[in-house]
Amino acid sequence: MRRVVVGVTGSPGSLTALHRAAAEARVRDAELRVVLAWQSPGGELGSRGGLGPSALAECRATAVERLRDSLDTAFGAGRPAVTLAGFTVRGTPGAALVDTARDPEDLLVVGTGSRAALHRLVRPSVARYCLAHAACPVLVVPPSPLQAELDAAHRRNFWRMPLDPRELAR
Repeated sequence: MRRVVVGVTGSPGSLTALHRAAAEARVRDAELRVVLAWQSPGGELGSRGGLGPSALAECRATAVERLRDSLDTAFGAGRPAVTLAGFTVRGTPGAALVDTARDPEDLLVVGTGSRAALHRLVRPSVARYCLAHAACPVLVVPPSPLQAELDAAHRRNFWRMPLDPRELAR
């Protein structure tokens, strides 16, 4: 069966990618696989330092809850008209997505994430990782225009810049 694999984090950008993936799954008559990657506190080095099975089980349970919240936020009470499967995978997001979408007939859908320079320095791009390593086509979904406007408003508030009244007229 053909599959459309999408990564989610609960962020507005990942929810945009989730909606696009659901539309692609409907068009392709494919199964929609929603993946949320998680890591233990401190990454893999932190888990070697003494996190017990109960702490890892709690991390996984938190990831499952985040996945459910993301699906509820994206689709509400009604699920998309496709076969839907949700997965929580322990690992880095890019590697988890590439591993899940390993069949050449799959389609991998990812959001672009934040484009802020500082954010790019601190956290590597999942979309770039997937484009470089995936064995299937990758669809990279840009953020919604509303998200770009919201980010601009946050930057304006952070720098305490006044709002130009002409911007309200748009």
